[in-house]
Amino acid sequence: MNESFDNEKHRELEIHKTLDRIDGKYIWNEISSVFNFEKGIFYTFKELLVRPGKTVREFLLYDRKRIVKPIVFVIFSSLLYIVIHNILGFRTGATPDNIDNKGVQKIFEWVSENFGIVNIILGFFVGFWTKLFFRKSKFNIYEIFVLVFFVIGFGNLIFTFFGIFESVTGWDVNNFAFFTSLLYSTWAIGNFFNKKGIWNYVKGFLAFIFGVSTGTFMIILVGVLIDILNKK
Repeated sequence: MNESFDNEKHRELEIHKTLDRIDGKYIWNEISSVFNFEKGIFYTFKELLVRPGKTVREFLLYDRKRIVKPIVFVIFSSLLYIVIHNILGFRTGATPDNIDNKGVQKIFEWVSENFGIVNIILGFFVGFWTKLFFRKSKFNIYEIFVLVFFVIGFGNLIFTFFGIFESVTGWDVNNFAFFTSLLYSTWAIGNFFNKKGIWNYVKGFLAFIFGVSTGTFMIILVGVLIDILNKK
């Protein structure tokens, strides 16, 4: 019996040796593991918010396990925007509905239904313009695409946030959302290449504007061609 008692006491001591005490640090670690603040999608949100350039550089050069992959991030953020938009019905970030050209109307309807794919297409245009403006950079076109997809994905989160804000307040914040997304994109691209060079932020701004404008122009052009073919 004494032997049985000693064995039980030994097991209790082993348990106390292997388990951490339940304290503030333990509770925070448990919450972090549930919400993945230390890696995964929430960690990606946080890192892209506070240090986008450094985060993408670390992803490319050092560690690709903690950050969500760029294409997955774009698709996830696009789906998040679509789901919340369908629930709340806000106008922020939505495609225009006062277009007379039927072909352009159809192409914009397709854009609304395939928001994630369109963001990837726009990302390629922004990526090509970024590579053109930063052609002397050591990063190749594929690595620049990674940067752009992260930037565009976070832009989706910005529009989602302002869409929720619009639903709560009733204010029209579409222009402010676009301006905020533009500022973030300019900062993220410039910060990625050289956070101390002002000219890099100017080039980042131009690359994003030209890329989105070129992509939008091509989408409208496809709509116009559809309209012309329908008339014929």
